[in-house]
Amino acid sequence: MILKQYYLNCLAHASYLIGDPSSGTAVVVDPQRDTDAYVADAEKAGLQIRHVFLTHFHADFLAGHLELRDRTGAQIHLGAKAQAEFAFRPMADGDSLDLGRVRLTVLETPGHTVESISILVFDLDVDARQPQADARQPQAILTGDTLFVGDVGRPDLRASLGWSANDLGKMLYHSVREKLLPLPDATLVYPAHGAGSLCGKSLSKETVSTIGEQRRTNYALQPMSEPDFIELVTADQPDAPSYFTYDAVLNTKERPTLSHMLEHQLKPIDIDVLLSLQSVGAQILDVRDAVEYSRAHLKGSLNIGLGGSYATWAGTILDRDKPIVIIAEPGRQEEAAMRLGRIGFDSIVGYLRDGISALEARTDLMTGTTRVTPAEAAAALASSAPPVVLDIRAPKEWQKSHIDGSVNIPLNHLLERIDEVPPGRPVLVHCAGGYRSSIAAGLLQQHGRINLTELTGGITAWEAAGLPVII
Repeated sequence: MILKQYYLNCLAHASYLIGDPSSGTAVVVDPQRDTDAYVADAEKAGLQIRHVFLTHFHADFLAGHLELRDRTGAQIHLGAKAQAEFAFRPMADGDSLDLGRVRLTVLETPGHTVESISILVFDLDVDARQPQADARQPQAILTGDTLFVGDVGRPDLRASLGWSANDLGKMLYHSVREKLLPLPDATLVYPAHGAGSLCGKSLSKETVSTIGEQRRTNYALQPMSEPDFIELVTADQPDAPSYFTYDAVLNTKERPTLSHMLEHQLKPIDIDVLLSLQSVGAQILDVRDAVEYSRAHLKGSLNIGLGGSYATWAGTILDRDKPIVIIAEPGRQEEAAMRLGRIGFDSIVGYLRDGISALEARTDLMTGTTRVTPAEAAAALASSAPPVVLDIRAPKEWQKSHIDGSVNIPLNHLLERIDEVPPGRPVLVHCAGGYRSSIAAGLLQQHGRINLTELTGGITAWEAAGLPVII
């Protein structure tokens, strides 16, 4: 049996290729929208991708089930409670799919969503070598967003679609205890997400575990009542970006594929066309490194760099209904567009031909952002006219340590609270290390806060310099 995990760090997303060499058949579970890796690995192993499973309608990314269907002819499988525009095979509790010497058996595990399933994986050759076993033992279970390493899937992401966190929390309680905990301790656990995902609050950096390990260490699997479980798993969840509901719904729809979007929409445009688009509301997305953006960028552009949590912040900050023009280092525009496509932001209308160098002769269109060292920032704060210190980290980060007198407006709430940043005073903006503060700088400049500096290296550099913080 072949079971390979693909881990996409940008979205903290795990997907899987399961193959049976004896029949030459493969299944992909929870695929990302760009599917080249699955197809290439299947071909290399002499397999054909015949099936694709979604454990649920994901909210944090647009899955690649339609891409694989159109590319390989794979049949789509969903939980029996799923409803979708495209044809699929509904899989109820106990339904199995045999791939020669590999068997996949579905467990309905609602809670994160009502249609959630988990998939037991049996290697029949292993079972055949162990005739003394009383019953077939699964080698692994793919748990989707029902069970993570260190956490369970949050039950509060479907409120806008008519499902309360309390109702889904009850379902999750019973799914975990009645379907997953009875499995043998040695069963490998392969979830759909790891640390950094907003689909839970305490996900481990590890991307595989066992039922036994989770039984011992996962806070949500410890003995407790149903009300206590619901209270525990719904408390202190991170803010979910607005695009989550959009993606959850879009994953149920028939829609254009990623390759179609890239082929028809990712076209080079000249600066005059870009300016014309900008004048009627297009969003100019500069995906270069924050340091490069600070040195020189187009007025009115936003910086969300490819080097960080690009897709998540793009989905949080950008308006999916407005056109997007990309400014990238030459050769990286397709990556930028593809990673937007992973979250269903397909409203790309082109990229600036030759990147930022196309603006070298148009200095009137350019601006920058001053960056200061911790020592320079400390001197400014000690002056007679100190800047407002704007800390755009999450509240938990701010509570752990912050610069005395700083104002905490989390980046994901900056636009709605922009009036709290005084337009007439200098502003020193920072985050943990500099990635998010560059996003904030672009937003602040768009809204007239031009007397602006960034703290190079963020609070991490400030503390490393031995400067004081409030703890």
